[in-house]
Amino acid sequence: MDVEPNRLSDEDLRRFVLDRLAEDEERLAREELPFLDEAERRGRLHILRSDDGERLVLVPGTAHAQEGRGAVPFEEKARWLRDEIERTSDRSVLELVAAAYDTHHGWQEEWRT
Repeated sequence: MDVEPNRLSDEDLRRFVLDRLAEDEERLAREELPFLDEAERRGRLHILRSDDGERLVLVPGTAHAQEGRGAVPFEEKARWLRDEIERTSDRSVLELVAAAYDTHHGWQEEWRT
């Protein structure tokens, strides 16, 4: 088994992201800006509607919604992202989303993408 020393497992990374999403939902309930939304504002990642408007897509960096489409509400993003994180086996997706929470005390520098 080739595991890098001190590297957290995908499951640990997944748990970190899911816990942060839960915290963001609590922040929103307190009428505070979720860290995920702040990360989008800083251009770390973006969650957009697909061209057909049927799905959401996660893209790294700065992106803009197509003309005529508003921003995706946080509740919708969180629900979709939770489903994606729970079923993905792509560590780069986990690392990209984890990077939205790089100011959290549980952040691990090796997750930086």
